[in-house]
Order: sequence, then structure tokens, then C-alpha cells
Amino acid sequence: MYLILWNAGVLGILIPQVLGMKINYDGDQLLQIIPQNKDQVLCLQGICRSSQLDLWKPLKPEDINVRSVVHVRIPSMVLQPVKEAMLRCSLSFKILVDNLTQFMSNPEERKVRGERSLSDYDYTKYHPMEDIYNWINVMTEKHSDLVTQHKLGLTYESRPMHYLKISKPSNRPKKMIWMDCGIHAREWIAPAFCQWFVKEIIQNHQKDSRIQKILKNIDLYVLPVLNIDGYIYTWTTDRLWRKSRSKHENGTCYGVDLNRNFNVKWCSFGSSTNCTSNSYCGASPASEPETKAVVDFVEIKKSEMICFLTIHSYSQYILTAHGYSKDLPKSYNETIKVAEMAASELQKKHGTVYKVGSFANLLYEASGTSQDWVHDLGIEFSYTIELRDNGTYQFVLPEDQIQPTCEETMAGVMTIIEYVNDKYFPSQASTSFGHLYLYALVFYIINN
Repeated sequence: MYLILWNAGVLGILIPQVLGMKINYDGDQLLQIIPQNKDQVLCLQGICRSSQLDLWKPLKPEDINVRSVVHVRIPSMVLQPVKEAMLRCSLSFKILVDNLTQFMSNPEERKVRGERSLSDYDYTKYHPMEDIYNWINVMTEKHSDLVTQHKLGLTYESRPMHYLKISKPSNRPKKMIWMDCGIHAREWIAPAFCQWFVKEIIQNHQKDSRIQKILKNIDLYVLPVLNIDGYIYTWTTDRLWRKSRSKHENGTCYGVDLNRNFNVKWCSFGSSTNCTSNSYCGASPASEPETKAVVDFVEIKKSEMICFLTIHSYSQYILTAHGYSKDLPKSYNETIKVAEMAASELQKKHGTVYKVGSFANLLYEASGTSQDWVHDLGIEFSYTIELRDNGTYQFVLPEDQIQPTCEETMAGVMTIIEYVNDKYFPSQASTSFGHLYLYALVFYIINN
């Protein structure tokens, strides 16, 4: 199969695309471009469309704006002509990654080791789905007094979607907090964090008074990988695959952006009806079994749910509702305050700076997201957290950054969880809340 590509309307190039083979990114580069005027925007949009380049930020050419940061992957076979086309438009660019494969983990080197003791599990490495399934099983067997395994549903390719429930017995009605990771397949650091989070809660619940306080009132539900089919595909075939793996248009294209498939302003902003697009919203709201499984669960549990966290990468953002509108929700003042508190605590760990704000105003307009759908159900504390990094490695974050990323994210997430706990169970609130608020105030003053 061949695609005829042209740059700036003058150059024809043939690129072979061999179906069924593992995609090789050797020699591909990641560029950063910041168009300075409308003519440069139009030119860059044309190059991206005509050459079918892989836009990472933003997802669609039409979302490129004057003086906005653009990250784009350029295949090695078209590097020179694409760069020449950009120069003809007076577009300057910065090479973020000179050769993409140098930062990619090699799945061939990561063998599935089967069932093993938890002491052998390496939380500073990325793991294939078989390892994560085994980890879920062993975790529930070794800590059955605290952790139970539950099936949320089946993926398009009939794989079980297992979530973990972390719960302590209580004589009183409890609330719940949901966290999911890996809704976008190539964002490997997200599932790594979900596993780290579970590990930290289990290892420290007997000695950490804050965790003890939270587990008295709240059950934690964690889905380590939402987009399982897509995640497996990133290990076997295409490391940079984003979507699910459902078939569309009689099998001529694959996958839906699962975070554009929820029934909230569905397919109206930042989404595409083109099934080849990375932001394809699907045939209808909750058309995908993965999305439908989340929807059914939340509908049942919404009266108990007080916080919803969905973990992504990259950009280093803590995002509140909404993505489908730049108008701020009524709950914004409080939810942004909590986000500021979380960013402040996160920064203390390793100095990493996170920006906070509403999804549409800080990132881009996007309809059909799980965060907005949950928020509009009445769950005010609904956040999208975009983990490291801020553009250097992007979706191929090296393994040596897993631990610091998870350590700082843990601090931020626990700040959100503790605030929500203290809000809904004020009689047990600790004096640390006041200190956290002061930290957040200082953080806000410094960064504004």
C-alpha cells in the first residue's frame, strides 16, 4: 500500500506502508514549531494535512493557532522535504527528539514472567498487559483483606477489564473515588502510575495516618488500563498508537479515541467524524464497549462517587471541567483551588511545575470526554491529570523518569483525595488542611 504525499503543493513522495508489520520509527524526529502569524498557521496546517503527519499537540491541524506550540512527528522518509516545505513558509522549528527509537522501550526485551511474588515486581519499568494482569491477580491474592478484583466489562477484542477496589470494613456508609489510567494507548506512564498508586496505598495503609483516615470513609477504585486492546497493540505493532482497536468503514480503519466517545456534547468540538483521525469520536456516544463499561459503572455508582480522576500524559496539567466550552463551570472556584493545592504539593517532590486550569482554556477544546460527562452528572471533583513531561520526550517518557513522576503525582493525587475526604467527612478533617491551603495560596501568588 502506498500513500502519495506532497509538501507545499510541489513535491510528490511515495511511502510504503506494509500492513501487518511492526512499525519502525528509526530516524523519525519530533519537531516543535510555533507559527508566528496567520500565513504560517495556514501553511503548517496544509503541510500536516497533505503529508498526513502525526500531530501530537494539538491533535488536529485546524486547532493550530498563532503562537501556539505545535509538536509533530516527522517520518524519516520525508524529513528533508517536510523541513524544506516549512522553511519555504518561513517556519522555524526545533528538533525535540533527533531519533525517536532511542527513547522507546523494546518489548522484545521485556518477557512476560508469569505469576510471581510482588517483591519481584519492578514499578520503575513499563510492563506489558500480561504482566499487569498477573500483577492484579497476585495483588488481590496477597492482600485479600484490603484489595478485591472486579470485572468492569470486556473490550472490543473480548479482553476482561479488571479494576481493583481498595476498601476497609466500616459500619457506616462510605463514599468512593474512581481513578482510571491508559485510556490513550501510547501514554504508558499513566498505567505505570495507577500501579504505583495501588502499591503505595497497600504498603503504607497501616502506618500512614492520612491513608488510614481516608480508608475509613472512602473506597478507592482503580482501573490500571482502560484501553487494553490499544495498549497491547503499542507493545506488539505500533508504539505510538492512541485509539482503541475496533473496526470501522468495513475494516478500512481502526479505533476510536475513547476519550471522545462519552455523551457530553459528543463529537462537537475537538473531535472528528473521520475514522482515520486520532480524535475519531465513534459512530455514536458510548458506541465502544470500553466506554460503555465505564458509563454503566458510573451510572450505578454516581450517588456514592465524590471524585473522578483520569490519568493521561503529556503536558504537566491538572485540568478541571470543561473541555467542550471555555465557559467555567459553577464549581470552578473550589475545584481550581484544590488543583492549585495539588500542584503545590507535587512541585515539592522534584520541582516539577504543573499548570492548572479548565480543560478548554488550558489545553484545547474537546467534547465527549469522560471528565466532563462525569462532572455534568454532578460529581464536581472531576480531574484530568496530564503527567510528565512538558515536551522533551512526550509519549516516550524514559523509564528512569517513572519513579520521580509517580512520586510527585502521588503527592498531588493524595492532596486531592484528602481534600475531598475532609469536605465530605468534616468531623475527621485534620489540621493539615489549613497548611495545604496556605501552600496553595503561596503557589498561586508565585505563579500568577
